[in-house]
Amino acid sequence: MGRVLGCCLGFLCFLVPLTVADWNILNQKTRNGLKISLNNYCESWRMNVELHNIRDFKVVPEECTEYIGKYLRSTQYKVDSERATEECLVYLSTSCNLKKDGKDAWIFDIDDTLLSTFPFYKDNLYGGKNINVTALEEWMSKGNAPALDYSLRLFNDLKSRGIQIILISARRKHLRSATTDNLVKVGYHGWTSLVLRGPADEIKSVEQYKSDVRKQLINNGYRIWGILCDQHSSIKGTPSGRRAFKLPNPMYYVA
Repeated sequence: MGRVLGCCLGFLCFLVPLTVADWNILNQKTRNGLKISLNNYCESWRMNVELHNIRDFKVVPEECTEYIGKYLRSTQYKVDSERATEECLVYLSTSCNLKKDGKDAWIFDIDDTLLSTFPFYKDNLYGGKNINVTALEEWMSKGNAPALDYSLRLFNDLKSRGIQIILISARRKHLRSATTDNLVKVGYHGWTSLVLRGPADEIKSVEQYKSDVRKQLINNGYRIWGILCDQHSSIKGTPSGRRAFKLPNPMYYVA
């Protein structure tokens, strides 16, 4: 009898976590009564991250790490990203009256805008683990981040138009040499300025830091025609660019 009871209790202990997980995600319904699949849940989560409805998340939901990894490896991710850069060119061709006086400027973020951190996050459950900043910076210091091809094409197109390219990154200044070498190695060269965070900037939010840099650029006479980035904190705050374009990035959130 004791053996049977022990087996039953063991089975229940195994079953309860599964039941709780199923209740949280797989058994959920919308207010209209539509059953939500795991794919529905994760796609909705990703979409609402991009729409900036979901903010300040620390990690990708455990249930969605596989989905996020699949998306980032997919043709859809490439199509979504390339469409963003194509819209930058449409905007430039139809709405920008460039002065060509050395003050027409475009701002790029670096991580997951020009360079991909996907190899690092792939080893960290595609954003499903709390990231150790020291480990991330060690990875960055090796200078092996690949280029995002669609961003490289846009970068070169802007350069050919005589637009001054300003790179503003939340990376810290001690990574300047590694960052420069990495950018050049994968094909980026000829930018006007590379701005990284100094000690005084580290006490600011990324949003405030980047807003302050833009203010300084405008005070120096630059016209910021556009910004391409992967985080909302790179385009929020004032002053901003005349247009902002965001690449998809469901792996992490930077405030």
